[in-house]
Parts: sequence; C-alpha cells; structure tokens
Amino acid sequence: MTASAGFNSPDEREQALFTTLARLPAGSVVGYGQLARLAGLGNAARWVGRALGRLPADSTLPWHRVVGADGRLALAAGTPAGERQRARLRKEGVQLVNDRVNMRVHGWLSAERNG
Repeated sequence: MTASAGFNSPDEREQALFTTLARLPAGSVVGYGQLARLAGLGNAARWVGRALGRLPADSTLPWHRVVGADGRLALAAGTPAGERQRARLRKEGVQLVNDRVNMRVHGWLSAERNG
C-alpha cells in the first residue's frame, strides 16, 4: 500500500474511499482503480478491494457496484457475496454477460473524470 498525498491516517483514506463510493449512482459501476483515483488515493486498486472486503455485512455502501477495470466481477459466482453482487446489479438494471459489465454502458462517468 502506498501513501497518498493529503491523508495522514488509514481512517482518512477509508473515509475518502467511502465518501466517493457513496456518490456512485444506482445502475452505474466503477473499477477498483478508478474508484481509488477518484477518492484521491492514487493507484490503490488492491487496497480498495481489501477495504471493501472489510465492510460489515449490513453496510449500506454500494460495494456491489465496484468491478474490475474491464467490467469483470471479482467475486466468484456461487459464493454468497458473489450472488448478492449479481442480484443487486441486476435489480439496478445492470446487464451481465459472461460475468462482465459493459463499462461503456454502465461505467460511472463522474464530473472528476470528465472535467
């Protein structure tokens, strides 16, 4: 894990991540690395994955909207978390083809990314 400018503690890093994730609208997805960059965390895609993995089961954050950069779902089909992710995405109208999301259709285009 690399330190990001402006963050003095792990709690500040997590707060930046969770605040950014909370803004992600239903029906949209974001890659782990893109989420890290939008939160000001640099190239911390793996750290984002670990942080999301530590969320409590009753978290209201939209963790299910975070996917690989190519749209691939990281959580395995057939696992409880993987099935929850698939069900939640489908409920929001996100189409899955071969366990992938079309990032051109469902990728989050935030103001930070588009300038």
